[in-house]
Amino acid sequence: MSVSHNLYIHVPFCMSKCNYCAFFSTACVNPDWKKYSDNICQELRFWATKLGKFQIPTIFFGGGTPSLMPIWAFEQIMGCIKDNFYVSQNCEITLESNPGTLDKEKLKNFVSIGVNRLSIGIQSLQDEELTFLGRKHNVKQALDLLNNAIDMNLRVNADFIYGLPNHNVKSVIELCKNINELGLSHVSMYELTIEKNTPFGKMNLNMPNNDTMAQMYTIIPEYLSLPRYEVSNYATPGEECKHNQNIWNGDAYIGIGRGGAGRVFLNNVWYEQRGNNELFEPISNETRATEKILTGLRTMRGVKLTDDVKSIVDFDWVNMHKDLVEINNEYLYATADGLLILDDLTVDLIK
Repeated sequence: MSVSHNLYIHVPFCMSKCNYCAFFSTACVNPDWKKYSDNICQELRFWATKLGKFQIPTIFFGGGTPSLMPIWAFEQIMGCIKDNFYVSQNCEITLESNPGTLDKEKLKNFVSIGVNRLSIGIQSLQDEELTFLGRKHNVKQALDLLNNAIDMNLRVNADFIYGLPNHNVKSVIELCKNINELGLSHVSMYELTIEKNTPFGKMNLNMPNNDTMAQMYTIIPEYLSLPRYEVSNYATPGEECKHNQNIWNGDAYIGIGRGGAGRVFLNNVWYEQRGNNELFEPISNETRATEKILTGLRTMRGVKLTDDVKSIVDFDWVNMHKDLVEINNEYLYATADGLLILDDLTVDLIK
């Protein structure tokens, strides 16, 4: 049997594009869901033929806004997955969602078909900030969805954005304290990044300076009740996102649908892959080891020093920069100072 692969399924449709969004997504009020689900199933069958009936430890429906998907389309896709692969008994099945797109009844239906983890794009707990960000929901809708998910005993994540033009350290502390009252076991905290070709990218926004951004990032673990386990993610121990952890650890995964991307392992060769059969090309073991370092160092545990990773790490540099990186139990990890300059650090770290 082929090595296990995690599945990422991209759902590119949204009610509208948010002002900061640079992801592959399309604002579409009434997409052709039949065409979409048929195409996803066609891709899934292609991989079953190519790789055999492999084991799937996690499935992640990302977007876009997957919660817009009609239940019958989700059921069709999940049925296709179960027909063509071995879905692990404890498979984590995550659905990304936006408040206002998912009432209690529809959420129940998603759960009945297999969803056991819900990721909610709350982004802010202030209505005026949601409007500024271009979100189509309000705080009440966000809390209603959150409470419905918690009532159903789902594992829940909520996304939040900090570093808005009016933000400072005090406002981030207040945000953390308000999040603590929600009873979450997993939170993602993303710094607002201004990307080109987005509405924000075309505005002359007065953003916080780099020092203030660094102070806001550093202060989050002091006030958020959940420990950080990755640069932007915080969770009660045991409630971490298994899908993301598998990807960061260097496991194989397949991206399904336009906008999806993966790293496929076939006949002892790694392949770079993009959904909709846009790309399938071999990559060197050195390239794959570099990717494992880039993702692994984002986690608090770090990257495991397997033979391929060891072969490209400059250990002389590591020994001279123990203020930035350390080694513990065969894992190389970034210190608190190292996390602040992670991009520069990895350039120096690799031979």
